[in-house]
Amino acid sequence: MKAMTIKGFGGPEVFEISSLPVPKCGKGQVLIRVAASTVNPIDYKIRSGLLEAIAPESGILGFDVAGTVEETGEGVSDLQPGDEVFGCTGAVLEHSGSLAEFQVADATLLSKKPSNLSLEEAVALPLVSITAWDALIRGAVIREGERVLVHGAAGGVGHVGIQLAKNAGADVYATVSSGEKADIARTLGAQPINYKEQSVEQYVEEHTGGRGFDVVFDTVGGENLTRSLEAAALEGRVTSVNTRTTADLSLLHQKALSLHVVFMVIPILYNQVEGKARHGEILRDITRRVEREEFRPLIHEQRFSFEDVGQAHTLLEQGKATGKIVLTGFKSS
Repeated sequence: MKAMTIKGFGGPEVFEISSLPVPKCGKGQVLIRVAASTVNPIDYKIRSGLLEAIAPESGILGFDVAGTVEETGEGVSDLQPGDEVFGCTGAVLEHSGSLAEFQVADATLLSKKPSNLSLEEAVALPLVSITAWDALIRGAVIREGERVLVHGAAGGVGHVGIQLAKNAGADVYATVSSGEKADIARTLGAQPINYKEQSVEQYVEEHTGGRGFDVVFDTVGGENLTRSLEAAALEGRVTSVNTRTTADLSLLHQKALSLHVVFMVIPILYNQVEGKARHGEILRDITRRVEREEFRPLIHEQRFSFEDVGQAHTLLEQGKATGKIVLTGFKSS
């Protein structure tokens, strides 16, 4: 089979086309004929060497996958050859990623795709949906009527977080950097806040009367973690997907805040059976929401082939993507 691999760490140019054996399907696994994948920040962090310690042994990146079940292994009963599936199957250590014509994955990490989405649309959902779910539903335990602030309305995780919070009955606000992204936030059900035009103090006063937000979802990290603490109400909950930073946590104590950190690949990285099963169940819930038209992916307009994955990495690293970047297989496949 053809696969996009990295032989070492560095810039987007390290990708190359390789010819590898089709992987064998083991117990509890399925063999997927891959139709589409995506690019997530964790992909370029591994490629660059920042997360070298968890890089896939095969050199094949790609965390999200959508495709057709080709073969099932022993003990798999809920999926059959021909089923169209999607999931976040990991690209860490012994787990090969999805930038290949075929991929073997644990069946528990997969769900049948929503019937009203194509494979290329469905692939945009797994990693970001599981991340936002772990942050807001499992971590912050958002409740109806609460004020929830989501940073990064037009980002991969942010646009899903808005919809999950809205589905839970929350009053949702989201930070944006432009009028175009403000329109996206409104369409998804959030009140946009242009962080370039207002300080944290100003928008907290305008939208909460100075009280602060019950839940703040930080999808950005870095200095934005401090801004998230500033925006939270007394005894509020802050949840973040990126805390690789040095920060003064005095506000965490002064306001008696709780901080919940999400690193969604942990069940795959540490082979947590219950965690992997939870990921599959989250995707089945997301499928039901999509089919009820309560939920939809935001996909970057430009699509890329697997051969063009380096260009897709560059686009995401430069912060120029709106929604999820989708990769749609090999040009000649």
